[in-house]
Amino acid sequence: MLDSEIIKNVLEGNIADYRLIIEKFQNQIFRVAIGFVHNKEDAEEIAQDVFVKAFRNLSSFSGKSSFSTWLYRIAVNQSINFLRSKKRKNVWQTIDSIFNLSSKEKKPDEGLELKDTAKMLKDALDNLPVNQRTAFILSKYEELNQKQIAIIMNTSKGAVEQLIFRAKNNLRKQLSDRKNL
Repeated sequence: MLDSEIIKNVLEGNIADYRLIIEKFQNQIFRVAIGFVHNKEDAEEIAQDVFVKAFRNLSSFSGKSSFSTWLYRIAVNQSINFLRSKKRKNVWQTIDSIFNLSSKEKKPDEGLELKDTAKMLKDALDNLPVNQRTAFILSKYEELNQKQIAIIMNTSKGAVEQLIFRAKNNLRKQLSDRKNL
């Protein structure tokens, strides 16, 4: 069933069909959220909030962009708002679960080195300006093309290209500076 058909059914009162939307997009929305908050529980909470907000505002979806674009935009905004409201409390609680870092099959010092690298990468990502971080997350975590990202971020494709370029350069610089400490 097409997204437009599901939306039409839900708006006509067949609310149970909304689960099809959730099933179709839950992994993508979770990945966007985890890219911002780096915490499984917080990302799950954000994803749930995204689907609730989308459901409540489904009648305002105009169809000018694809439904997935509209949903991604909600996910990005919810993630940013979550970070602002929580002020980054407990962001690093689940390093192991996010990056699947298990020291069971590694020497103890290898596990610690991987955790340190993961923390440095997360810190560097969190230090990016919001627009750069958003473009980078949508590009690398969601593997969206620049045109899709431009629509989600309500900007031009060229601007997205520059944001991703700057994000990569800023990440390289930050990681290089941290390794030299």
